[in-house]
Amino acid sequence: MGRRVGWAVGTGCYVLAVIAGMFVLADDAGLAVQVALWVAHGTLLFLGLRKFGARESSSYAALFIVIVSSLAVGVAGMAREDLTLQQRGETVVATVVGERLDPPEGREGRNWNYTLEHEDGTRVPGPEMRTTSDLYDVGQTVTVIEDPEADLRPQTPGQADATGEVLGAAGSALAAIGSVVWMAWRGSVTERETAEVVGQARLRREQEEKLRETLRAHSADRRGYITVSPGDYPALTHARAARIAWEEGLRAEAAGNRGAWRFSETVIEEVPHS
Repeated sequence: MGRRVGWAVGTGCYVLAVIAGMFVLADDAGLAVQVALWVAHGTLLFLGLRKFGARESSSYAALFIVIVSSLAVGVAGMAREDLTLQQRGETVVATVVGERLDPPEGREGRNWNYTLEHEDGTRVPGPEMRTTSDLYDVGQTVTVIEDPEADLRPQTPGQADATGEVLGAAGSALAAIGSVVWMAWRGSVTERETAEVVGQARLRREQEEKLRETLRAHSADRRGYITVSPGDYPALTHARAARIAWEEGLRAEAAGNRGAWRFSETVIEEVPHS
């Protein structure tokens, strides 16, 4: 159990490390590199999860963890822009001097883009402000947070609130860790069930051999029966005992004396053993 817990903790830390690493590389690595890294991560994760023992679920769990981890990285990336804008941005009152709608691209949603200017006529630095619906008109004033370095789009204080993105990224990361915990639990259950099956099989073999020895060694009573107690063979059914007796040249009596199993060369009513 201690080894399993240690492996689960190590796997969980690895998942978090990958999320943090991909978050850092998101701006520097191209899409092809990121896809290759996620594939490599999924492969290593699959091999790691198989060590828990629940092998039939490892591939699905690894795929789920990769998906929610990538979601965590993407949502955290959006939160990073909002947090950066909040930290270094300046709140100003700007005037909308131009608006345009993105050209249609298939079934994707179209965004509205607004050109903003300060009260002195200078343009608000950075790309155009963007919204998913038509919220402003030319000539309207709006309070926004602008990026002095002109790297980020200006946003209203409400747009720049990163609480939702932070909670979403944290939730996705917790889902990934939860999957690791679930796989560890599934592995322990599988291991316990396997141990029980193996133990029952071993016990059944031992009791079968014990019954064979009993049938070979015991002499029959005055009515020609060899009587044994079923309580001495809890892993065997009456039908299985009848099969073993048949292999030893005996027959099993269907109606025992007070629940006992009786075997003889000839019986009144034989227990089916096929």
